[in-house]
Amino acid sequence: MASVEEVLKKLKVKARPDQLEGMARYGMVAERRLGASVPDMRKIAKELGRDHKLALELWKKGIPEARILAAMIDEPEKLTEKQMEDWVKDINSWDICDQVCANLFEKNAFAWKKILDWSEREEEFVKRTAFALIACLAWHDKEAEDEKFIKLFPVIRRGATDQRNFVKKAVNWALRNIGKRNPNLNKAAIKAAKEIQRIDSKASRWIASDAIRELESESVQRRLRK
Repeated sequence: MASVEEVLKKLKVKARPDQLEGMARYGMVAERRLGASVPDMRKIAKELGRDHKLALELWKKGIPEARILAAMIDEPEKLTEKQMEDWVKDINSWDICDQVCANLFEKNAFAWKKILDWSEREEEFVKRTAFALIACLAWHDKEAEDEKFIKLFPVIRRGATDQRNFVKKAVNWALRNIGKRNPNLNKAAIKAAKEIQRIDSKASRWIASDAIRELESESVQRRLRK
């Protein structure tokens, strides 16, 4: 097993401090960030292979790239509900949130439960994680039945009134990804979006209008027909 110090050296070799200013403009928290790219992190993750213990140690370092790498190498079957709760409280940037969801959280059986738990929480990135998880599962979980996603529309409706940028963008992402799974869910998502559009909230109107625009677009409809 590679040591944490060895892995951090690999990350620091890929560091791009010149990228930090641009990343900050896109809302990526710059504190302790190295500026390494996701493709470079994926290459390091491939070299390391799955390693639960190393993932836990990397996460503790608090470096954004180390935390993203931790999610890439952790073993989903060893992920506990306690670890998910510990990690989600540490998330402080949208890119860490989304990478942790796509690389680790969505692959664990607790994911569906955590969506319900975290969507009720007030912390901005905990709440974002709930909706990022919906988006990731809608994209990657090919076995999930339509009904599982239809049951999440009330959760999405509740989240749609949150004015915070990182939350509302994730709510929108969740709604759009559900609506792009298949023709049945496309119709259901458009119907849900039109209901959300009638809520007296600027965030809700933006979330719904943007989702409807994409889900009714010719490109999405053409792909679904195929």
